[in-house]
Amino acid sequence: MGEHFLPKRGNYRGLIVYQKAECIYDITYYFTSTYLHKGDRTIDQMVQAARSGKQNIAEGSAASTTSSATEIKLMNVARASFQELLADYEDYLRVRGLEMWDINSEKAIQTRRVCAKHNDSAFYRDAIVKRSDETICNIAITLIHQTDAIFGRLSRLEDDFIRYGGIKEQMTKARLDYRKTHGND
Repeated sequence: MGEHFLPKRGNYRGLIVYQKAECIYDITYYFTSTYLHKGDRTIDQMVQAARSGKQNIAEGSAASTTSSATEIKLMNVARASFQELLADYEDYLRVRGLEMWDINSEKAIQTRRVCAKHNDSAFYRDAIVKRSDETICNIAITLIHQTDAIFGRLSRLEDDFIRYGGIKEQMTKARLDYRKTHGND
């Protein structure tokens, strides 16, 4: 059989978006346990939003083998979870009178460069213990924006789904093409 309907996918750990999501989760876990007071509901909400983003990427990647629609849906859920988390980090800075770095500030530019180069969560786990809460928030915000930019490329998945259909449509087309060239054996 020449066509392969179940392409080898699902290697979510190899996806840059997943790697960045894991960094965001680790930063969030450390941040909430270090800077928020025990019993604060925001801890659970932030950790769960970070976890949801990461886990939905993994699940969407696994589902991509058999369902493009499910993959797209789960990636959009991940993206929404990170937007919720972004608002929490922004709220933390705002209500405490801390600085959210201007996109054109030297700190923001330098942070974007560093975050663009590092997708290993161990790098951030080591780096954040030496940083202030303001800096950690801004690092997380930067990573969330970079992850969102990657999600912006989801339109490719949607375009492929529209162009080629889902697995059932691809299987039907291949079967019909086979019948045209080989008869109805």
